[in-house]
Amino acid sequence: MVGFRSFVWTAVSYHLKDELKLSPSASQFVSTVAFFPWSIKPLYGIISDCIPIRGRRRIPYLIISTVFSLVPWIILGLNASLRSSKLPLMIFLTVQNIGSAMADVVADAMIAEAVRSERASFAGDLQSICMMSSAMGGIFGSLLGGYALSYLHINAIFLLFAILPALQLVSCGLVKESPMNTKDFSEDLSLTSSHMSNEDGNAENVDHLSNGSSKTSISRRKKGKKNRKKAIISNKSRKEVKNKSLGLQWFFSLKLASHSLFDAFKQPIILRPMAWFFLALITFPNISTVMFYYQTEFLNLDASFLGNVRVVGWLGLMLGTSVYNKFLKRKKLQTTLMWAQIGISMLILIDVLLVSRANIAYGISDKMLVLCGSAVAYAIDQFKFMPFLILSGQLCPPGIEGTLFALFMSINNLGATVSSFVGAWLASNLNISSGSFDNLLIGVVIQFFSSFIPLAFLFLIPKEATGLSA
Repeated sequence: MVGFRSFVWTAVSYHLKDELKLSPSASQFVSTVAFFPWSIKPLYGIISDCIPIRGRRRIPYLIISTVFSLVPWIILGLNASLRSSKLPLMIFLTVQNIGSAMADVVADAMIAEAVRSERASFAGDLQSICMMSSAMGGIFGSLLGGYALSYLHINAIFLLFAILPALQLVSCGLVKESPMNTKDFSEDLSLTSSHMSNEDGNAENVDHLSNGSSKTSISRRKKGKKNRKKAIISNKSRKEVKNKSLGLQWFFSLKLASHSLFDAFKQPIILRPMAWFFLALITFPNISTVMFYYQTEFLNLDASFLGNVRVVGWLGLMLGTSVYNKFLKRKKLQTTLMWAQIGISMLILIDVLLVSRANIAYGISDKMLVLCGSAVAYAIDQFKFMPFLILSGQLCPPGIEGTLFALFMSINNLGATVSSFVGAWLASNLNISSGSFDNLLIGVVIQFFSSFIPLAFLFLIPKEATGLSA
């Protein structure tokens, strides 16, 4: 469903531009706010992991999230006044994204459980299948969305898309999940506590290797004391869980999961790669909405063609996923990320050619440039995102799969949100508006030089780390 969302969001982009007459920066602001719920996925994850509903941690939340995804599209499809006003539209789109993000957290947790049980050599396979499925949905969504805009009104597109979450709601009844009893719940908490002890030991081993053999005995003594202390806390925790009411169990579970989440995330083996991914996003101003306005108003590219561009982009994503999983996942992560970032920088030159109109002098059509740029950009993005995805799945501790995996994904989403806000600010300060693109070339050039900044932070990636382990 995540990939097929391009069907309706293509229509939303045109609705903001053509019906609400928003400027590029205002349109990007509305879209960024609407997608903000994807940046707080850990909140949904920690609730679903720690507060089971009737003993179940997945299916009830999947049902709730699907309802949140379904209802806003029906309301916007039936009420013209709500979809014609910026604030109500933004609110309903935000609620819809809360539902979509929450559903994604549940799916992420299930994937994380499966990925953690795989052998290392197959760690990327399940993630690749998921990405391929998302890409297939994106292909059909983009292809149908572009043509739907040519023949259907926006309300019909909203109502038509509502069929998908409605089917998802029905399918929830087909997924089986065994209820947890109090014993299972307390054992799960104990498993999380034990993992916290192991993670501390692993972290100290990493520090020991980096500090030299002279600190071996000190490191072992400290580790032994800390692990014994953790074991005492774990045993005490099990007793407390068994003797407390359900409400207190939930509170204890939330407290324990939060501590475990912080304990796991603060390790350099996790924190440093995640910091690089975040910095790589926030240092790059995203002006994609401005380019959308430029392509539709100045280059006069129609909706069906832009739908095909997204199809080509999703095909590029599938190609990038396959290439990474087959050839790059065992390569050094630092090298892969370096060349991927350089590739992204070179791709921005395509936008420079497009905005400066230099491509006309070389006899290259606008459509060909846009198509090729989209395909290659999606493929290269996967070289950066796949190790992020695999790393997220492998490092999820038992019992908080939804929480930690959601935190990893939220870093990506929050970085993208900040990048979009910076892009909207840049477009506003350059006075780029609908029909006025005189300063767009300056914005693209700023984007080009900004894309080299993440290279300066590659030291955060451990030198010996590969796409399978960091």
